[in-house]
Amino acid sequence: MTSTTPFAALHHGDAPLLLPNAWDHASAAALAARGFPAVGTTSLGAAAAAGLPDGSSATRDETLRLALVLGSGPFLLSVDAEDGYSDDPEEVAAFARQLAAVGAVGVNLEDRLGDPVRHAAKIAAVKAAVPGLFVNARTDTHWLGEGSEDPRRRLDAYREAGADGVFVPGLTDAREIAGLVKDLDVPLNVLHSPAGPTVPRLAELGVRRVSLGSLLYRVALGAALDAVGAIAAGRPPAGTVPSYRDVEKLGRRGDAGHGGGR
Repeated sequence: MTSTTPFAALHHGDAPLLLPNAWDHASAAALAARGFPAVGTTSLGAAAAAGLPDGSSATRDETLRLALVLGSGPFLLSVDAEDGYSDDPEEVAAFARQLAAVGAVGVNLEDRLGDPVRHAAKIAAVKAAVPGLFVNARTDTHWLGEGSEDPRRRLDAYREAGADGVFVPGLTDAREIAGLVKDLDVPLNVLHSPAGPTVPRLAELGVRRVSLGSLLYRVALGAALDAVGAIAAGRPPAGTVPSYRDVEKLGRRGDAGHGGGR
């Protein structure tokens, strides 16, 4: 049964849920301050910040720590948990319980083009353990398989296992998106691509959730490199530069400020 939580309701509004992805407390707080009611995490950001590889099930502890930091924030939190960090559905369910316990309301689980039966079992185990947790079931047919496999068989299996929504990153063809929407009875999530349809166009196609994935993290890194390059060349950095005080205000409420290095 599909969740009827406030987070689930965001997938059935007048416009698609635009879900920005944060990598630490400050980025999540800044996004929430801009009015985003929900924030996701980015597995690449969590992995890179810890000096670990993404997509290799190496960031279980880092992901849980990030959820612990963000779970009490003034926004709804959805966590990118890669493949659940285990092939054992019960271990994945146990991790989902930990995420829910610290405040997460959604989880993203990817199949990495592995056995769809096993991935469906993970989804079913999570829904049995934490029925209110919104499970966004991701298939990598277009992300890793470059669109060589029709995602419908996998998506049907995940939906039948209890997934509240389905996610096909790398899907950018408008006709294919519309066809999937027509065949699905759960919200379709796509990953925003600068080369793909705009958010308004995705709304017209029936997409209910648009994730930004690692894009903001990569843009932030690029902006930092651009800024130091400009300074080295004698130019002021371009773009938006929050003040020290603006960033300081993003600190967790109750934390002591020490007025340290700028």
